[in-house]
Parts: sequence; structure tokens; C-alpha cells
Amino acid sequence: MERYDYQQAVKDDIKQYIEDHDVKVTTSNRDELESSLYDDMFISDSVTGNASGSYTFNTWQAEENLCHNLDLLREACEAFGDDGTNILESAESCDVTIRCYLLSQCLGEVLDELEEDDEDEDSDEDDDEDSDQ
Repeated sequence: MERYDYQQAVKDDIKQYIEDHDVKVTTSNRDELESSLYDDMFISDSVTGNASGSYTFNTWQAEENLCHNLDLLREACEAFGDDGTNILESAESCDVTIRCYLLSQCLGEVLDELEEDDEDEDSDEDDDEDSDQ
């Protein structure tokens, strides 16, 4: 069995969320946008599963995701100040916990990839205006 790559999966979900919501990341809106996106995605079932308590809506799939990722679950529990008793009620809650734990880091990395300089955006708008003439 191949180890499930939580970081890549969360990053892919973040990119999809940003695309679905037509979000434009620039240097001038980056900080405010990052905070707002974090709050929205933290409770989004399509990114973390935290709203409903399940990302996969499938216990078997959540168990497979967790396989070989117990070290990551332990890190997440420690980061959230939990000894695991509140989180370990189901595989799905463990899966959600890991996703929530990785959200901030993965969001920052995705925004770094997508961020455009405001000058680049201005030149794109100028190019659009030039092509309209």
C-alpha cells in the first residue's frame, strides 16, 4: 500500500477551492486573503472536512489515508493540545484533524505559488486594453 500524501492532497484541494471561487492572489491582498481563506477552508468539507466531521464520508477511505501517517496524526494532536482522546473517536475525525493541522502550511505554500506581483497584474490589464484597440 502506498502512503497517502496528506500535504499534496490538501494543497490540491486548496488550489481547487481557489479556482472554484475565482480568487486572485496578489502581493497587495495576500495577507488579508490568506486569513480569510484559512477561516473559510478550515470549515470547508471540500478541504478539511471540519464542517461535517468528515472529508471522505467513508470510514474505509479515511482508514486507508491514515495508514502509515500515524506520526502525522500524533503531531496534529500535539499541535492542537490534545492527547488524542477527543480526536481518536473515528478514523474520519483523525483524517480531518490532520487536514486541519496541515491547512495553514499548505495554504501558505499554495499562495506563494499563485501570488502575482501587482505590477504584473497592471501590465496584464494594460495588455488587455491594448488588444481591445
